[in-house]
Parts: sequence; C-alpha cells; structure tokens
Amino acid sequence: MNELNPQTLFLIIIAIIVIDFVIDKILDALNAKHFDDPVPSELSDVYDDEKYEKSQAYKKERFQFGLISSTFSVMLTLAFIILGGFAWVDGIARGFSGNEIIISLIFFGIIMLGSDILMTPFSYYSTFVIEEKYGFNKTSKKTFILDKFKGLLMTVIIGGGILALIVWFYQIAGENFWLYAWILVAVFSVFMNMFYAKLIVPLFNKQVPLKDGSLRSKIEEYAQSVGFQLDNIFVIDGSKRSTKANAYFSGFGKEKRITLYDTLINDLEEEEIVAVLAHEVGHYKKNHIIINLVASVVTTGFTLWLLSVFIGSPALSQALGVAEPSFHIGLVAFGILYSPISEITGLIMNYLSRKFEYQADNYARATYNGESLISSLKKLSRNTLSNLTPHKSYVFVHYSHPSLLQRYRNLKS
Repeated sequence: MNELNPQTLFLIIIAIIVIDFVIDKILDALNAKHFDDPVPSELSDVYDDEKYEKSQAYKKERFQFGLISSTFSVMLTLAFIILGGFAWVDGIARGFSGNEIIISLIFFGIIMLGSDILMTPFSYYSTFVIEEKYGFNKTSKKTFILDKFKGLLMTVIIGGGILALIVWFYQIAGENFWLYAWILVAVFSVFMNMFYAKLIVPLFNKQVPLKDGSLRSKIEEYAQSVGFQLDNIFVIDGSKRSTKANAYFSGFGKEKRITLYDTLINDLEEEEIVAVLAHEVGHYKKNHIIINLVASVVTTGFTLWLLSVFIGSPALSQALGVAEPSFHIGLVAFGILYSPISEITGLIMNYLSRKFEYQADNYARATYNGESLISSLKKLSRNTLSNLTPHKSYVFVHYSHPSLLQRYRNLKS
C-alpha cells in the first residue's frame, strides 16, 4: 500500500464506487426485463389476473424507485469524496477534542447522522407512498419516527462502544489490534445470536408466547417427533409495520426459540405454518446457524487482519484528502477498497445460503409435508407480490434464498 501514491488510491476508490454501481444497475435492468416473462406453469396458481397485474405494477415501481434512490446515494457519495467532505468532517471532529477515540466517535456520528437525514425522505416515500399504495404498510408516522430514534440510539450505544474499543485496541497494541478486535466482535456476535430476540426485538415489537391450542399442539407434536426440544414459541406483532409475513429461529440451547409473525398465522393454514417451522428446524438440525456464525467470525477475522496490514499507511487517509493520518479516515478508505473482496465473500455466502435453504426444504419434506410447504411458499409469494420470473444472474448475486420456482422444483423432485 505504501508504494501507491494517494492520488492513485483516490482514483481506485472512485473507480470501485462507480463500477460497483454500474454492475448493480445492469443487474437490476436485466432483472426488470424479465418482469413480463410468462409465468412458469408450475406457478400458474400463485396469482389470478388482477393480483398478477398488481404484482407487475409493484415490481416496476420498486425498480424505478430503487434506480432513483441508489443514483442519488452514489452521486452524493462521489461528490462528498471529490469535494473533500471527509477532511471537512474530520476538521469538525478535531475541533471538539484531541483524543483520537472521541474524534473517531464524533466523525462517524456526523457521517451516519448526515447520511440518515439525507436518506430519510426516500425511506419515508418507500414506506408511506409505495408500500401504502400496494396495501403493505401498517406503520404509523409515530412508529416510523420512534424506530428512527431507537435505531440511532442503538447505533450510538452499541456501534459507538465497539468502535471506541477497537480504536483503543489500536492505540495500545498497534498492528496487533486486530486480534483483540476479532475476539470482541466474535463474542459480541455469539451474544447477539443468543439474546437478540430477548434483548433487542422487544425494543421494537411486542412478543408473546403462542397460546395453547391446536396450532401450538401441532408444533409441539412435530418438534417431539424429530427430537427437537422446543419450549419457546413466540408470536411477534409484525402487523404493526407491514402485512408481510415471516418466521425465524434464533438462539442456542435453552435460549433457542421460534418466532412467528402474527401475519404468518393470519395468512397460512396450521399445516402450512408447521411446514414452515419444519423448514426452520431443518436449519437447526443441519447446523446451518452454527456454520453461518463460524463463517461470519472467520470472515471478520480475515478482514480485521487485512485492515491491520494497511491501516498504518498515510496514503489511505491522504487518498480521502486528509493530510494527518488517522485510524478513522483509514478505516473509511479501507472499507471502500475492501468492497470488491466483500462482494466476492457475499456471493459465496449467498450461494451457501441457497444450498442451506434447499437442505432445510428437504428436511421439512422428509419429516413433515412437502406439499404444505409448497402451498405456504406460494401464499407468501402471492401476499408479498413477489417476482416469479427473476433473472438468473440477479438471483445468483442478490438472492440468499432460491427463487420460488427453484424451491418448487426441488421439493417436487
């Protein structure tokens, strides 16, 4: 890195941002060209004519909105870099303190708050215009604002705390800081995986145990049949924000729990809900949660090690127009330069995730009912107006789950 001059690094940073944007928009355009493809015969029962027209309109409107919002975002980023925005914010932060930890916290605080303020109109339009228009939005303006404040507060407390510790590690350990930072992030990741549903979710949603009744009995009967100890079954008020449904599994050991959105319970028959949970149990039985967690920790370790190799180079800070080298400016420059590697690891993780989804589907089919899972997937796709004909390249790059058609054919094979 020391062999490269700051101007070269500056040009590389600009090129990475532009190329990433162009590739992303090409994929979006390819995907959009397939919106009007004939619906595969296997999925002909997902939409009636009226619902299909609504789905097409929704997809096209989201595509157009995504093009506008992402173009604004990338142009803003480029202008900020070219006009010396990072140096300006760094100067503001240094006006408050001479302590590098405080400077870093103020620097990233200004960047994140400014970005959030500028992008909030797009978020508002997405929620209260597009999602409202197609019947998805249930979020009140009060909830929208409270979510913003809660999210910012969590970022300040959790994100700020982790950042402060990492900068401190760098001050006391130099280039070996990555080992301490890796341990910190690994412990935090495991902790959040264990207790996220218990500690964080309640800040945004209400969770109540699933009431006794036929649905709970069927779930418990299935869990017992596959030797899956399940004492914690919760229902979350997803309908507070959207009509879209979901279910997820979290935690380990005594902390493991299944969480059902109330919208899922409203949209699906009991047999279909149990089939969805059988899929989630499949993830646990196949150790997918552990594998994903280990992969995430290993990837983080590699990233931090690579950061430690280059973070001391003055060229990183100078590439963003800051004469005085600093950890926080170097971190921003490194983050952009690392993004091509991040894209590659993202592709690998998405590929792995899609393989895991097939395995979980197969587990649900083998231990419960494949037909009920198929019908649940079709209903969920219909209720979210999802795209039934995505482009293969778009699926490969962006999808963490196989397409509905791929999952249908796998379950039928």
